[in-house]
Amino acid sequence: MSVVIVGSVNQDVVARVDRIPGPGETVLGSSLSRSGGGKGANQAVAARRAGGADVAFVGAVGTDADGAILRASLERDGIDVSGLAEVTGPSGTALIAVDELAENTVVVVPGANAALARLTDVQRIVVERSRVLLTQLEVPVSLVRDAAAARPDGAWHVHNAAPSAPFVVAAEDLLPGIDVLIVNEHEALEIAEVADRDAAVAALAARVPALVVTLGRHGSLVVVGEEKVPVPAYTAHAVDTTGAGDTFCGVFAARLAASGRHPEDADATLLADAARWGAAASAISVTRPGAQDAVPHATEVARLRQESE
Repeated sequence: MSVVIVGSVNQDVVARVDRIPGPGETVLGSSLSRSGGGKGANQAVAARRAGGADVAFVGAVGTDADGAILRASLERDGIDVSGLAEVTGPSGTALIAVDELAENTVVVVPGANAALARLTDVQRIVVERSRVLLTQLEVPVSLVRDAAAARPDGAWHVHNAAPSAPFVVAAEDLLPGIDVLIVNEHEALEIAEVADRDAAVAALAARVPALVVTLGRHGSLVVVGEEKVPVPAYTAHAVDTTGAGDTFCGVFAARLAASGRHPEDADATLLADAARWGAAASAISVTRPGAQDAVPHATEVARLRQESE
């Protein structure tokens, strides 16, 4: 399997609002929608649909109706769900508010995503077939650590440290198993525990073989050793930024898998190319509502790349 994602899968419940409410405030929404979400599942859909990779998803859903819906949704995208366990109880849920400026707030109730501390035997077999392992932190840190240890020799471990709070607590356990760390600017500052972006980049780059910092409309920065490559963003009229970072990560992982290269061969040129593809897919995704629903197809991403050259 080219790309294996170990992570969360949620039922997203999205309310469109004029503005995000403040503490104690009630606002009226203009619409309500439900769709597949979760950082792990979003990244799996992006790696498959926008990145064109063979993808397997490892995680857990509950025994509720949402669990069956979420599994079927991943299957429709051609994703291998043999590693998607079913555990007693509810599936994960994300409550999302999106305002007219495309900004959002998200509350995640983990449900089944919190149930697995280690890989099951079936899940371990899936991970052992990976060329690129992609993880995040809406699942227990122990599961991420177990997956990193189970990947085969020569396979990449790309880790998206989001949300960043668990990473801050468990950094010393996670860092030795990471080949590429992906964070946004806010996450970089929180993990490095500094207030300056350049200082945060320097601190994190010194602790991992490769670092990618996404900067929203300012693009991203790829750092491998002493090499630093800024990657520009694509111009887009955003209507909903939910899942944009996940789209970037999924396509980034797919491009690494397609390169046929191994972590020991990593250089900034390779990772910057993967970041450009991720940026193109992300730019398209923000022009559409939703997370997985907004992920473009590989042909659309290739067209934008071609038109922008």
